[in-house]
Amino acid sequence: MEWYRFVILGKVQGVFYRKFVSQALMKKQFKGYIKNLDNGSVEVVAEVFDDDFDTFMSILKEGSPLSSVEEVRYDIIDDAEFHTDGFEIRY
Repeated sequence: MEWYRFVILGKVQGVFYRKFVSQALMKKQFKGYIKNLDNGSVEVVAEVFDDDFDTFMSILKEGSPLSSVEEVRYDIIDDAEFHTDGFEIRY
């Protein structure tokens, strides 16, 4: 299990991307958050187990029907200290 920070680029703001992704990740019982960034991208910070990484990435890439994901960048967060019981949208 690792904590990751993902940045999703493309048409991902104003198209219900956060709502669709957060609901899909909640159903799969991931922990973390999603939020819009000032530059038009979206940030996701989440706890992901190795066996679930491909599923997680598929959800991020699929997004909402109106979104268009061009790229997903990610890094492992070594010193993650997040307090969440599930998955949430942050503003």
